[in-house]
Amino acid sequence: MRSFDYSRAAEPKAAAAAAALAGTKFIAGGTNLLDLMKLQIETPEKLVDISRLDLRDITPTENGLRIGAMVTNSDLAANETVRRDYAVLSRALLAGASGQLRNKATTGGNFLQRTRCGYFYETNSACNKREPGSGCDAIGGFNRIHAILGASEHCIATHPSDMAVAMRALGAEVETVKADGSSRRLGLGDLYRLPGDTPHIETNLEAGELIVAVHLPKPAGGCHVYRKVRDRASYAFALISVAAVVTMENGRIGSASLAFGGVAHMPWRDTGVETLLAGQTPSPDLFARAADMLLADARGQGENDFKIELMRRTLPAVLAEATGATT
Repeated sequence: MRSFDYSRAAEPKAAAAAAALAGTKFIAGGTNLLDLMKLQIETPEKLVDISRLDLRDITPTENGLRIGAMVTNSDLAANETVRRDYAVLSRALLAGASGQLRNKATTGGNFLQRTRCGYFYETNSACNKREPGSGCDAIGGFNRIHAILGASEHCIATHPSDMAVAMRALGAEVETVKADGSSRRLGLGDLYRLPGDTPHIETNLEAGELIVAVHLPKPAGGCHVYRKVRDRASYAFALISVAAVVTMENGRIGSASLAFGGVAHMPWRDTGVETLLAGQTPSPDLFARAADMLLADARGQGENDFKIELMRRTLPAVLAEATGATT
């Protein structure tokens, strides 16, 4: 690990201003960043410690729920309101990592963790995300865990977060503070970027911009399902995952909010699939059509071709469970 300077932020605006300088990174739980620093994939010249900021509250609001960015994954998963009204989020968090990591990992940091692509971690390989313009050894290489949607010829990596998948299904927005002290809110579709020809630029956050909270809308009710398909039962990243919040009205689907993990550079959402489902009577044919629509542009890279069929089977199973159509 290379040497670096360290400072502790007293409040969010000061943290954002300090981190706007080139070569500066925030650190909170450090569950991803410290590993990357040890491998010299991340080599910050200065760390701004935000772990003591007063951003640990989970507060009901007039419009839903506000979650401070320093809330740990364990505390968020165990929160009574989250478990009752946003169950898909609690289930995704509990599926995400070991208890030790959940005790340290923060809500804000979870959104910004970096890909677990093996070529990103192997510094002797070509990786446009780690070294722009060097190429992508995952294309044509060992790509079993890689993207089938939204990828490009420059990068086929996936986003590793379980929490962010559930958050996208719930319609979450992040609240940020910029280096100039101003604030804004971003939906997750605007927070993340697809790889295109700049896969090293993963979000639309500005230099120094700090996530201070997450806002969830009012509870939608209905059935919450989070299904994660992985190689082993614990401490493994998703091959694919599905977060579903589905309401029923008189035997028909009232609304369906769906997000998908393990398939793209960001937590994936297809509103066309949700529109297809709304107002329809649950049936195997409807669920199969939903999967076909989701996967219309899916493209495997050889070793990950199975993900397409895996999702084609998993999405209907999740929808059957969420609508009560399981037998």
